[in-house]
Amino acid sequence: MQEDKEFVLKLAHSNKVKFVRLWFTDILGFLKSYAITIDEFEDALEEGVRFDGATTMGFIRPSEREMIAMPDVSTFKILPWRPKEDSVARIFCDIYTTEMKPFEGDSRYVLKKTLRKAAEKNFTFYTGPEIEFFFFRNSGSTEILDRGGYFDLTPLDVASDYRRQIVLTLEDMGIGVISSHHEAANSQHEIDLRHDNALTTADHIMTFKLIAKEIGHLNNIYTSFMPKPLANQNGSGMHIHQSLFEGETNVFFDDKSPLSLSKTGRHYVAGILKHCKDFFAITNQWVNSYKRLQFGFESPVYISWGTGGHNDLIRIPQCRPDKPESFRIELKNPDSACNPYLTFAAILASGLKGIEEQYELPEPADIEREITNRRDMQKLGLDPVPTQLNEAIVHFEKSELMRETFGDFVIEKFIENKMLEIDKYNSYITDYEISEYLPIL
Repeated sequence: MQEDKEFVLKLAHSNKVKFVRLWFTDILGFLKSYAITIDEFEDALEEGVRFDGATTMGFIRPSEREMIAMPDVSTFKILPWRPKEDSVARIFCDIYTTEMKPFEGDSRYVLKKTLRKAAEKNFTFYTGPEIEFFFFRNSGSTEILDRGGYFDLTPLDVASDYRRQIVLTLEDMGIGVISSHHEAANSQHEIDLRHDNALTTADHIMTFKLIAKEIGHLNNIYTSFMPKPLANQNGSGMHIHQSLFEGETNVFFDDKSPLSLSKTGRHYVAGILKHCKDFFAITNQWVNSYKRLQFGFESPVYISWGTGGHNDLIRIPQCRPDKPESFRIELKNPDSACNPYLTFAAILASGLKGIEEQYELPEPADIEREITNRRDMQKLGLDPVPTQLNEAIVHFEKSELMRETFGDFVIEKFIENKMLEIDKYNSYITDYEISEYLPIL
């Protein structure tokens, strides 16, 4: 560890770093930061930096609570969009109390705890996100930049250069990118990050979102991760590809099983299906999130699994038999506005529970005909996903598994934030209510 600190200090000085931004994530998934000068960096690496821990609580801000941000030296990176002279670096931090105990409300700590539980079973959890987002003219409207659709190229896709800038910046920061393209909705885009261990992936997602915002700002446009900004267009999801490895072996893969999904993989998928209502408030945490999860918009609306249905919660992609390491499952309900640390912890805990209890996986849905409403879904015996945030909160609060995973502190503070959001939303009069009800009531 001391050698790592010395290496980071040398790297900072050789790159003429003047400021180091200490990054951490609040309970809602917002990136927080404050800067120190390079002269303070060595002390920060040794002792951490004191700050007001109330900033980790989301919209609920209690009285000031002193915490210590301890930099994780493995996450030190130069920010390529800042000047080369007097350059700026960033480093992710873990949050501790003044007694140097991990802070129970630190999202990164929650994920680390769950990853340790997997490690005790000799599992390493890998994830790879498909991140969808929109480009708009500004932050005050939803004026689109193009009317392109899925995989469209210029001239319909006028923002391809902006995507290119994001990808190049990600690569400058050591974040691998698999692909990028225009998505199905007007002015919507997707960039897929290369899979990595879940903690690194969560850090990468937070970095990605800031980079996408910065590139938008540099081009006088606005990058939005709002789940459903356009009423008649698809919303933005963040499909999460995931696999469990035992050493060098992908334990989800078995070429002798149907779809090459191993017995362990089947238990894992069954765990996610059984507990998905428990974690929906985490993976889809905003009132707006549930407007994305509707029929006709290529989003999951019922709790099922299969090989290709738009409305299934989980998809099992085809895998080449000679590439077992690439076999994975794809969870499709999370959106790109979630907290990735809490999301990965919730998903992994659910899958591990399925393995521990050896949950039986139901038959795949494999719905051949199009389902367009909830009545059709009920006739087929399909269980719907939660349709509103307050419904998801009820499941979340009652879940023993989520309480075991997150702890009482995170559960209560998260729910406080969400109830505040729901109350504010319920008091707001929408344009729909004015146009629909004012003329007749």
